[in-house]
Amino acid sequence: MKLHSLRPAKGATKKEKRLGRGEASGKGGTSTKGNKGQQARTGYQRKIGHEGGQMPIQRRIPKRGFKNNDRIEYKVFNLGQIEALAEKYGISEFSPENLYMNSLISRTDKVKILGNGAITNKFGFKVHAVSGKAKEAIEAAGGSVEIVK
Repeated sequence: MKLHSLRPAKGATKKEKRLGRGEASGKGGTSTKGNKGQQARTGYQRKIGHEGGQMPIQRRIPKRGFKNNDRIEYKVFNLGQIEALAEKYGISEFSPENLYMNSLISRTDKVKILGNGAITNKFGFKVHAVSGKAKEAIEAAGGSVEIVK
């Protein structure tokens, strides 16, 4: 085999359609663009979302509500869950690193502790946010709370 003898596989290449090259080509006259109209003209570009004059979907559907772009999404843990999680996973300090290592949160999740339930054991918390009721309950049980950024 030589370089000059290399060819594409049979059927791998097709000839380009030569539009507008006379009636004998079978693609002459209007060059497969139909008769007149905007789409037959040069420079035609279909507008994104155009529905042929029908009212577009982004205008048909009503707008509702408000989305706050500054909202911070937290992964929430209640005090009632804490002791069960500590017993199951052997955690004495609740930090994003420990929770991630035990597959309880993903790497970028922010953690917030809420005050629903009760806590009896002493735990250390290094979390992104904590409610007032939860902080009081943790400190009453002898634990500590540290807010991390």
